Amino acid sequence: MTAVLESTACADLSVNENACDTAAFAPVCGSDLVAPLADGTSATYANFDYAASAPALTAVAEAVQNLLPFYASVHRGAGFASQVCTERYEGARGVVANFVGAREDDVVVFTRNTTDALNLLASCVPGDTVVLDIEHHANLLPWNRNGARVVRSADTVEETIQRIVAELCTRPAALLAVTGASNVTGEVLPIARLARIAHECGARIVVDGAQLLPHRRVDIAELGVDYLVFSGHKLYAPFGAGALVGRADWLDAAEPYLSGGGATKNVDLDDVQWATAPQRHEAGTPNVLGAVAIAAACEALAGFDADEAELHERILCDRLTVGLSDIDGVEILRIWPDSPDAVGIVTFTVAGAQPREVATFLSDGYGIGVRDGRFCAHPLLARLGHVEGAVRASLGLGSSSGDVDRLVSAIADFVRERATTSAAGR
Repeated sequence: MTAVLESTACADLSVNENACDTAAFAPVCGSDLVAPLADGTSATYANFDYAASAPALTAVAEAVQNLLPFYASVHRGAGFASQVCTERYEGARGVVANFVGAREDDVVVFTRNTTDALNLLASCVPGDTVVLDIEHHANLLPWNRNGARVVRSADTVEETIQRIVAELCTRPAALLAVTGASNVTGEVLPIARLARIAHECGARIVVDGAQLLPHRRVDIAELGVDYLVFSGHKLYAPFGAGALVGRADWLDAAEPYLSGGGATKNVDLDDVQWATAPQRHEAGTPNVLGAVAIAAACEALAGFDADEAELHERILCDRLTVGLSDIDGVEILRIWPDSPDAVGIVTFTVAGAQPREVATFLSDGYGIGVRDGRFCAHPLLARLGHVEGAVRASLGLGSSSGDVDRLVSAIADFVRERATTSAAGR
């Protein structure tokens, strides 16, 4: 697997869904969680909500637990605990930088989450931003402050790319903002190609990697990506931290995202000398545990065989897609018919049923957790013809074929029960 992201997970449905049983790829916290059911019994919880927040890897939980005895404020103390936390916090930057293939002069700014990172970058962009209409609201709304030019996605990936080219080449833009993987359908755009296009048109590119990094290895230097943002809570790391990784010049030229302690070199009553990035945009006491958790997740993921992890996901995703497709009335949502790649997200609707009705049925009767609604991507759901929303099942390292079979069986039961109820009411 390379950084050009040309795998075929969830795109090739040739895998025999009954060929083998597939166990969880890595241990995650909560794998033995028991959920109460509506009939008074219980079942082992089947988590299909990785795209919202992934459970912590056990290695991440251990890293955080090991740091807790030393917990102290960073950068501000000569005491032993403060020194340990400062070393771990600053060391986390290097781990993150290495994990995403950052260039030597790139900076890593720790943020609250992906949304925070995108808003931070939006405050630094010296011009217009071109963005697609398929984006999560976090990669759509922040760009309005400096002028967002929204490109309407076309019926195919190739046509959509040509629309991006036309927009970038018609009027100068400072930045192209694209998702690494759709949080609704999991579809992945050709990032390296888009980076080349942006640079040829005099723009930079930022990739929203919130849904991409948990599933793919990303090398921003190899891809030609200027900025990458992501969240720890989707990367198997709890405690609410995220990161902005990329070129320092825009970050150093802009006013600090937040004003306060830690972001300055010197303060007089009539003058402030701001620090350079990353400290320039990290005012206040940072989320030390969150940063350390992200670093631990990066180290754990880097230790896995990337090809084996992707194969694990592809087998499960194909099994789920084929199983759901065989059920009458189930529609699986896709943005484009020619998408070359997608990560482990399968979003679907059931004819005649509200998404919340389906999600509640799965939870109350089977102990299955999915996401329902519009996934903070209202324009995309409207474009797909489902303004009322859909049901999203997302896979991760803790998913197994048993989980997938349970979900498919439960959806089949739901459709059968609705048909029986409907027939009885005639």
